[in-house]
Amino acid sequence: MDSKRILYVSQEIHPYLPENEISKPSLEMPKKMNESGHQVRVFMPRYGLINERRHQLHEVIRLSGINIIIDDEDQPLIIKVASVPQARMQVYFIDNDEFFKRKSIFYNEDEEFNSDNDKRAIFFCRGVIETVKKLGWSPDIIHCHGWMASFLPLYLKKFHHDDPIFADSKTVLSVYGATEENMSKKLPEYLRFDGLSDDEVAPYEDANISKVYQANMAYCDGVALSGSRLEDSMKDYVKDNVTHKIDLTEAEEPNKEITKLYEEIIVEEESLA
Repeated sequence: MDSKRILYVSQEIHPYLPENEISKPSLEMPKKMNESGHQVRVFMPRYGLINERRHQLHEVIRLSGINIIIDDEDQPLIIKVASVPQARMQVYFIDNDEFFKRKSIFYNEDEEFNSDNDKRAIFFCRGVIETVKKLGWSPDIIHCHGWMASFLPLYLKKFHHDDPIFADSKTVLSVYGATEENMSKKLPEYLRFDGLSDDEVAPYEDANISKVYQANMAYCDGVALSGSRLEDSMKDYVKDNVTHKIDLTEAEEPNKEITKLYEEIIVEEESLA
């Protein structure tokens, strides 16, 4: 594949968070693509448990200062950046005191799923979009890892399809196994506030993580089944509903398989042009 501009957006990335089946490939994949000559940008949330001093995060003033309205509330967007050790690659962090200052990722001190995780996900994805626009960097491929990043294709397809920055971008979603945690009952209300119709909001009614994945797949160009804990029901759903897909759950060389998926969706776009 010729050199491409690839945007990676993940809910967890090692070494800023402990290594797991999302954070590990979220580092290894962009690192490999960067080493292969592609132009890579990487984004994740700046959770409060990330040690800014140890990882040498610093705010990027020229990119910060935007306000994003979530459910009729103005929330300031703060952008920070750090260099990945021994990778010649930077990671951009989406930050906001209301959503990311807490010293946890998805669960509170009572081990309950945060009631505002859906709002945090929407802020994160919209923050990535606004930051990339400020950078003036047009990605050929946008690869989202995890349910929290899965709202990005929805917002791009619905509200930024005619933006020159994203007009030709193709989106890939890596779907991972997850506990069946429920989104808040207000998720449809948040999406409706942003401009989705009642029909478009319907798949998000009473949604858990799996339903969020499935609803957001409708806006993706490709899907990668990932991780060891992915249930057969999700695999069956992707098999029946997604055209461009790969199964990485037992892949020996996942980066090669991902490259094939990228090529597949790019070749289709070129053949339609």
